[in-house]
Amino acid sequence: MMATSPLLRSHAWQVALGRLLLLLVAALLLGLASGHPASAVLIALSGYTLWSLHNLRRLQCWLYDRGRPSPLPDSGVLSEIAGFMQQRHQTDRQRQRRLVQQLQRYREAAESLPDGVLVLSNTRQLIWSNRAARRLLGIHRSRHRGQPLDRLLEAPAITSWLHGDEVEQPLLDVPAPGCPEVRLSLKLIPYSQEQWLLVVRDISTLLRLEQVRKDFVANVSHELRTPLTVIHGYLEMIETENDPEIAPMVEEMRRQSTRMTQIVEDLLTLSRLDADGGVNNQRVPMRSMLNQLRGEADSVSKGQHRISVECASDCDLLGSAKELHSAFSNLVTNAVRYTPPGGEIRIAWHEHDGVVQFCVSDTGYGIPAEHLPRITERFYRVSTSRSRDKGGTGLGLSIVKHVLLRHQAQLLIESEPGVGSRFTAVFPAQRLLRAESGADRSRRNAEPGNAAP
Repeated sequence: MMATSPLLRSHAWQVALGRLLLLLVAALLLGLASGHPASAVLIALSGYTLWSLHNLRRLQCWLYDRGRPSPLPDSGVLSEIAGFMQQRHQTDRQRQRRLVQQLQRYREAAESLPDGVLVLSNTRQLIWSNRAARRLLGIHRSRHRGQPLDRLLEAPAITSWLHGDEVEQPLLDVPAPGCPEVRLSLKLIPYSQEQWLLVVRDISTLLRLEQVRKDFVANVSHELRTPLTVIHGYLEMIETENDPEIAPMVEEMRRQSTRMTQIVEDLLTLSRLDADGGVNNQRVPMRSMLNQLRGEADSVSKGQHRISVECASDCDLLGSAKELHSAFSNLVTNAVRYTPPGGEIRIAWHEHDGVVQFCVSDTGYGIPAEHLPRITERFYRVSTSRSRDKGGTGLGLSIVKHVLLRHQAQLLIESEPGVGSRFTAVFPAQRLLRAESGADRSRRNAEPGNAAP
């Protein structure tokens, strides 16, 4: 069966068609009675048209004034259309009211955030800000709306960062405009094609706590150094040949005092790295560095391991020779300590895709995968008993990570229990220095002020 049109099933259309049909039949009968049927039908159609136009005008007036309770009292087509439009209008108003309420709740939530939030345009014009952002940056909600943010702030570091090339990187530890004792961190997040979200956080308390922690570690480590030195010195003076019963106890005390002294030295190293603002950049010859590391590995191994060194790059590093030696030495000595006798340790220096890598691989015990994310934390140990037996302090990899971060390098760790581990320090291109040829060295020495002594 053919589907019936909804218009034909509509009661309003049935009423309208019935009215028109009755009007035409009545006009035709009156026309036949008077002898002018065509004129009667024409007059009837004209009247119906005028009546329809009148109802259309009433509908138009109702559309302009939605306050009227009922637009058309009749049950015709226009009345049904008006009712449908009124229902749709009420539904839209309810939906709009819900959206406004939801938007208001979001605004209230954003206003109550402890971190500052600002909405910026592509040209860094201020669109919206919450209460915390106005307090931290010293801006006004309505007076400064639509103005470029760099004109509102009195912080050159923030304005240069907003228009710089590294805007996707967060800006850490900058003074708040007009309040230098308040330290801020900023992060710019794109969330649409034409708008950015600027998140401002007050990190003054965190920095103060971090400084307290650094001072505490440095002071305690410094104060422990002297008594440990005294204790270790007296233990070395104790002779156990005449009293073999105390020999194991004295030896254990010597070993633990040596280990404690090493922990203090590592803590002091970390404290110096924390306190030092920048890296003392100088050329670090990697060939001599590798030879030195090979000697240290042989000294720790005492001939119990197979140690190989591969230097596949003539590049040197730009950085602190002391810090880099400390990091590389920690990686090498750890590989020797945690590799059973007869194992193999390989030290490699090579270049790949514009970066250089310092790699230390071993065939030792390996590290389970669940420990890898935390292996560089201070005092974190995979096996506490094994670390103590090997003389480890739990701070070596922390020193390695800290030194590499100061040199914009990255530490990659690959390990499998029972197979071995591979530690790779990846240095960026800006830390590479090509080895000088004889002609370049002679030309540099011949320049005024560069003559060799």
